[in-house]
Amino acid sequence: KYLRVIASELNRCVYTQYWLAIYGIFLGHSTMFMWPMGDRELVIDLLEKMTGARVTHSYFVPGGVRNDTPPNFEDVCLRQVNYFEKRLKEYADIFYDNPILISRTKDTGILSREDAIKLGTTGSVLRASGVDFDIRKKEPYDVYEELDFQTNVLKEGDSYARSKIPWLDMFESCRIIRDALQKMPKSGSVRIKLKPNPKGGDTEVYRRVESGRGSLGMHIVSRGKPQPYRLKISVGSFRNLIAMPHLLTGEMLGNMPAVYWSLNYWPVEADR
Repeated sequence: KYLRVIASELNRCVYTQYWLAIYGIFLGHSTMFMWPMGDRELVIDLLEKMTGARVTHSYFVPGGVRNDTPPNFEDVCLRQVNYFEKRLKEYADIFYDNPILISRTKDTGILSREDAIKLGTTGSVLRASGVDFDIRKKEPYDVYEELDFQTNVLKEGDSYARSKIPWLDMFESCRIIRDALQKMPKSGSVRIKLKPNPKGGDTEVYRRVESGRGSLGMHIVSRGKPQPYRLKISVGSFRNLIAMPHLLTGEMLGNMPAVYWSLNYWPVEADR
């Protein structure tokens, strides 16, 4: 469970850095493309050491994780996470405190708390509108309830607030990883052996986790066979994109890139 949390938070940082880099390009800030893409490699290297793959690592398996971490992984992970956190602090100087960025994103695409809830937004978009909701806190899974971290919430609901929440969340990811490394047992099984082709009952179940883009939910309907009768996957990208027409009404055309990418949207995820 601790390894799942560590891998999840590393992956959250990998995605957020990629999203942030593209946001920099959308706003004409080339340095904010190069910095996140370079710093992202620090985290990808850790995932490669942990899982054997760089991006599509397929580390989670039924009953646990695919393999244990290599020797000295804890020291390497701690060192790189600490350096990564230092790099994140420098983003404020060149990006979040940049008057050009502020002028492009402040008071644009405002989403009120009421509309954020009514439209069904999730993740950073919801929290940027003043709604304190994080599945890791509200519906804890794995060992999140044992770890020390906070939920980042801003009340402005504009493009600037939506762009800032994922950056703040990466600091919390570093905090979670350090805490998990400290509390994780030093020995034990990382995977429970399950019977092949398990059959579910005649029932249905819904579970969700907090991904880098918000709520990631799985609704499975079983008819007592090894294969599910029906599977519905709910992702944050699709849900947050629904707010686009609402946010662009009355906005200047030049503000569209800043509003669009602040929704923490990933086209590949939305189209399943």
